[in-house]
Amino acid sequence: MDETTRLRLDVSYDGREFSGWAAQPTRRTVAGVLVEALERLVGPVPLGLTVAGRTDAGVHATGQVCHIDLPTAAWSTLEGSLLRRLAALMPPDARVRAVTPVPSTFDARFSATFRRYEYRVADTVSGPEPLRRYDTLWWVRPLDLDRLREAAAGLVGLHDFAAFCKRKEHATTVRAITRLDWRREDDGVAVATVQADAFCQAMVRSLVGAMLTVGDGRRDASWPAKLLTLRERSSEVTVAPAHGLTLIAVGYPAESDYADRAEATRRLRA
Repeated sequence: MDETTRLRLDVSYDGREFSGWAAQPTRRTVAGVLVEALERLVGPVPLGLTVAGRTDAGVHATGQVCHIDLPTAAWSTLEGSLLRRLAALMPPDARVRAVTPVPSTFDARFSATFRRYEYRVADTVSGPEPLRRYDTLWWVRPLDLDRLREAAAGLVGLHDFAAFCKRKEHATTVRAITRLDWRREDDGVAVATVQADAFCQAMVRSLVGAMLTVGDGRRDASWPAKLLTLRERSSEVTVAPAHGLTLIAVGYPAESDYADRAEATRRLRA
C-alpha cells in the first residue's frame, strides 16, 4: 500500500445551494464538490473525507474542519500549490482556507473537543440588511435579550437533549453544552453562540427555535429546560430555519492528545 499523508483542511461555505455536507449521488454537497476538485488533482480518493460536523442543507460554515489521506508522493508534488489549485477548481460558494499536514492520529471528527455555532436573528421592523439576508433569520416579533439569556442558562451543562434531536438508532442524545449565550451586534441583530462537545441532528436549530418563543414572550423562560426531562423529540419545538446557522469553529487538543481524545470520544458515542 502506498504511503499516505494526512491533511487537515479548513473549509468555509455558503450553504444555500448545498444539500448539506455529506456526499450524495444525485445532490450537490460540500463534500461532493471538494472531493471532485481533489480527484482532478490527485486521482481517486478511496477513503474520502472525514468531517468535524455534518452540517444540514442550507447551513453555512466559516470554521469547518475535515481531514483526508493523500498519497505522500502527490502531496510532495502539490504541497506548495494545493491551496491555490483548489481555489481555481472549486465553486465560489465553497473555499478551502488552509491545508495543514497533521499526524495520522488526528481525526477531524473524533479528536474534536468542541464545535461552536452562531445563529443570527434580526427582529427589526425592516428585517436583515440585504447583504446579510442569506445568513440571518428575520423574526417579526421583538425579542427580549434578557429572556433569551434566561432560557439559555437552563440548557447549559450535560443533559439528554432527546427533546431537541432527530434520534438515530443506537446513537446517544446526551451532550455537554459548555456555552450558550445571546448578544446584540451593533446593527441590532441578536446572535446566539452555542458550543458543545458535539451536537445531534437538528439540535442547535431546535434549541434556537425553542428559545425564540421565550424571547418573544410566548413561552416561559423555564420552558426549554423543562423539555430536558423528555426522552423523545418534542412536537412542541419548532426547528429554526437553516440559513441563520453558521459553524464558526472546531476545537482540538494538543497534538500529543489527538489519539486519546479520539478514543475517548468513540467510547462516549458508543
